[in-house]
Amino acid sequence: HYVLILLKSAGLNYSSAKDQVLRIHAESENHIQILKKLERDVDSGLDFWTHAVSTEQPVDIRVSHSSLYALKDFLKKNNIPFTVIINNVQEHLVREREEMVRNADVERQTKSFNFAAYHDLETIYSFMDTLVASHSNLISKVNIGRTYENRTMYVLKFSTGGVKKPAIWIDAGIHAREWISHATAVWLADRIATDFKENRAPVPSILSQMDIYLMIVANPDGYVFTHRSPNFYRLWRKSRSATSNPKCHGVDLNRNWDAEFGGPGASDDPCAEDYRGPSAQSEIEVKNIADFIMSHGNFKSFMTLHSYKQLLMYPYGYSGTDAPDRTELHDVATQASKALNSWHGTVYKVGSIFHIIEPASGASVDWAYNRGIKYSFAFELRDTGEYGFLLPANQIVSTARETWYALRYIMQYVCDHPY
Repeated sequence: HYVLILLKSAGLNYSSAKDQVLRIHAESENHIQILKKLERDVDSGLDFWTHAVSTEQPVDIRVSHSSLYALKDFLKKNNIPFTVIINNVQEHLVREREEMVRNADVERQTKSFNFAAYHDLETIYSFMDTLVASHSNLISKVNIGRTYENRTMYVLKFSTGGVKKPAIWIDAGIHAREWISHATAVWLADRIATDFKENRAPVPSILSQMDIYLMIVANPDGYVFTHRSPNFYRLWRKSRSATSNPKCHGVDLNRNWDAEFGGPGASDDPCAEDYRGPSAQSEIEVKNIADFIMSHGNFKSFMTLHSYKQLLMYPYGYSGTDAPDRTELHDVATQASKALNSWHGTVYKVGSIFHIIEPASGASVDWAYNRGIKYSFAFELRDTGEYGFLLPANQIVSTARETWYALRYIMQYVCDHPY
């Protein structure tokens, strides 16, 4: 595999000048094995945005400029077809950064908050304070602990009162680069508050029966890091903790949960994108969320927002075996995806994590489901790869709104099916 040596000698190019995203179409099991081997080689400098699972699903890879020639040559020699879906990653990053700076200026001048823009952590946290202040009868901000870099982790609690009412959990941003998830959660927070205030069905009836806990930024350290540099770090996925390798930081927080930890679809290499960490729930961010959910003890639904792929998934991630409630979960997800589709025609695929995206052990949804939270789902939001993780801000509001229709359907269903 001379390509690996070539890619290694090219080294990791952090400038991302002229990086491209290639879409690779595996046509045989042999192709899939070749791509899997490439992905396991963490020194190759390849950033797999989606994974080699089947010939049905294309594989999207961000390739550093210095590795492009070697990889394209390697794919051609192995007769593996590919297309370029993002010709110049850097251009997208620069445009996104400029839009954010422009928007921040406007927001400062007009003292407003623009839902059709991406925001940094500080701005999201101050948005939360403003929202709580203007809906203090409904919303409170709960501090659930601190991160590795000592930032506070906050959850918004929507409640009409009562003690330990049955509750719904929604989180976003456990993977730092999936900015559309944070932005969607910000919009959702405002929408839930507004619908309650304006008595718009079904929010008041849902909140009369259940509390909603919404965590907009599940990985604050990682999210801050994606804003640090205009270049490579925008595409950072993991947390920022130190690992056994001084050169490689961070754990994939969605491989660190106590759910078949160390099983398939997670790496023990600290330099890998899907590094699972030294042990289950070793990461303070995961531990804080897990402890909070367990000590509450009455969550009935757990939903987590990711991007990208347009999928609505249920357990398991770590096994191809059907979850005991598979039939019901599949029906609920199918109906929710129809509700989502009704707004803008966006098509979502429905299935178990293992079957429709990739095997993944140590994932939050499996952990929640195994703790008795039956209605556990993971969303992969827009798009299907045209922009990937760099979804333009002008798609935030329509993404959030269609996601809301799906979440609303699931929440109503959970209320109507107590257990």
